[in-house]
Amino acid sequence: MIILNVEKILKKQGKTKSWLCNEMDITFYNLNKALKCGKKSISYKYLEGFCKNLNCTFDELLSIVEDKEVNS
Repeated sequence: MIILNVEKILKKQGKTKSWLCNEMDITFYNLNKALKCGKKSISYKYLEGFCKNLNCTFDELLSIVEDKEVNS
């Protein structure tokens, strides 16, 4: 399963989801929907926006974990 590390990166940088919403010009609802993409798709627009605004790479943004690890 692919995991988005957005919340982890935000915490590390001392930033909030509200800050990211303002930077990306998206609603809090749409941000949370994008972050819960575990079994759904996510647009390249959001992936690019996360990387640009959090100043991170795709390697930092995305992690691949076994399904067992997510459910633990």
